[in-house]
Amino acid sequence: MGTEASASAVDLLRSQIPFQTDGELLLPPRGVGLVLIDLCNGFCTVGAGNLAPVAPNKQIEKMVGEAVRLSKLFCDRNWPIFAFLDTHYPDKPEPPYPPHCIIGTGEENFVPDLEWLEKEPNVTIKRKNCIDGYISCIEKDGSSVFTDWVGKYQIKTVLVLGICTDICVFDFASSTLAARNIDRVPPLQDVVIYSEGCATYDLPVEVAINIKGALAHPQDLMHHIGLYMAKGRGAKVVDRVVVEP
Repeated sequence: MGTEASASAVDLLRSQIPFQTDGELLLPPRGVGLVLIDLCNGFCTVGAGNLAPVAPNKQIEKMVGEAVRLSKLFCDRNWPIFAFLDTHYPDKPEPPYPPHCIIGTGEENFVPDLEWLEKEPNVTIKRKNCIDGYISCIEKDGSSVFTDWVGKYQIKTVLVLGICTDICVFDFASSTLAARNIDRVPPLQDVVIYSEGCATYDLPVEVAINIKGALAHPQDLMHHIGLYMAKGRGAKVVDRVVVEP
């Protein structure tokens, strides 16, 4: 599908399943936490693995840039950050996806622009071994490092950035909202997804048809669908994030 045809398909989709964003999020001085989902080499760094981009990608580059900007803003103010990093053992596959983010490969680590987060005292890092970050935080005894983090910092709003919009970001938002609805993550009230701080992968139909078992995954369409579905589950979707002066 050519560029013009792809743009037309996105426009058609948006006309059929439109949604209105919630505009701008003005970060309050307290009660907000930043959640970063899988800003790791295996999903974001060109050529880093089976699920990494094969060429520079503007949507992913913008996401990383916004993650850096907001991470610095939160760290400068000592506000809480919860960072998920997709991490797997070689003998624990995650179908339907090929091996990715295997421990020791480097794919499972922060992208270079965010490596500094590992040393920040306000950052909690969770290496997740499944698609849904919320589920990955639940231990066998029922405890949850994410729930504990929300309670410790009395977080009422989580601001979510990351990849993939329609997979890990959507799953996390959906599960967190379901948990909120039955009072499992007090005092959380809102899950806010920053559209410009999210991205997904691109697998055009003309490429997918030549890969056995592959499903086409046009980037702009699936990004829109991910945001649309999250909005339908009760998430807020914003296209600007600013801090109170």
